[in-house]
Formats: sequence, structure tokens, C-alpha cells
Amino acid sequence: MDIEVSAEAKDKRLNKLVAITVVILSVFTGLCNIKDGNIVQAMQQAKADSVDSWGEYQATKTKLHIAETARTEIGVLAAGASDAGRTAAQTSMAKLDTDIAKYRAAAPKLQAQAMAQAHDYDALNVHDDQFDASDALISTAISMAAVAALAESSGLLFGAWAFGAFGIFMGICGFAKWGFHPDILSNFLG
Repeated sequence: MDIEVSAEAKDKRLNKLVAITVVILSVFTGLCNIKDGNIVQAMQQAKADSVDSWGEYQATKTKLHIAETARTEIGVLAAGASDAGRTAAQTSMAKLDTDIAKYRAAAPKLQAQAMAQAHDYDALNVHDDQFDASDALISTAISMAAVAALAESSGLLFGAWAFGAFGIFMGICGFAKWGFHPDILSNFLG
């Protein structure tokens, strides 16, 4: 009977440790999921902004090309035109020169803006990957803790703590915006 009581006491201790582990990891995962959701929304906005900026850049480059071509054509046609035709051509070419200058000035700015937005997306993606890794590691830890309770194995619980600790570390990296990125894990799963 004494053996059963001590075994029961041991089981209760293991079960309590499993329960505490699951609660801590679940709460941390919940907080990480909220932050990760916000990061995903910011990534979507950054991607949309980047696509819009690249579209505007391409449109500006197209308008520049069209204006330059039109200016060249007007210049060629004006060479054989009357004085009135040459005057009209010069007026049109002056307007096109203004447009060409505007497009040439705008294109590099739009390109830089689009590249900055793409960079923002990439920076956010690092933190999204950190939260994804945290979620995967903590889910594994919770599963291992559950099996540790069923199998009455403290070794599995220690393994769960190891996975959980690394998962918490990855979540903290995401919250703190640290640059640590598990490339091997991301490449394997990505």
C-alpha cells in the first residue's frame, strides 16, 4: 500500500508539472499568435504597397518612353513641315520635354519607395517565421508533455521543456524584433 501511495504521489507531481507546463506554453502561444496575426496584416499591407509602387513605377517608365518616342516623332515630322507646323511642333515638344523631365525625376523615387516597401515586407517576414517556429516548437512541447503524463515519463517532460524553451526563445525573438532566424528550419519547412 505504501508503494501505491508513493507512486500516486509521484504521478501527481508529474501531472502537476505537465499541467503547469501546458498552461505556460499555451498562454505564451496565445500571445504569440496575436502578435503574429498583427505581423501578417502588416506584411499584407507592405506587399500591397510594394505592388502599387512597382505598378506606379512601371507606368511612369512607360509614360516616359511614350513621351520620348512622341517627341522624336514630332521632331522628325516638324523637319518637313511649314513654319506654322514647326511652331506647333516646338510647342508640343516643349510640353513633352516638361513631361519627360517630370517622369525622369519621379521614376527613381518610385523605384526607391517600392524597394523600401519590399524590404519592409522581408523584415516582417523574419519575425513571422520566428513566431511560426515558436508555434511549431511549443505545439510539439505540449504534445510531448501530454504523452509524458500518459506514459508517466519524466524524460519526455524534460524533452518537452527543451522544445518549449526553444519555442519561447523564438517567440521572444519575434517580440523583441531580434534578427535570430532559424534558416535550417525555415528552409526545411519553407
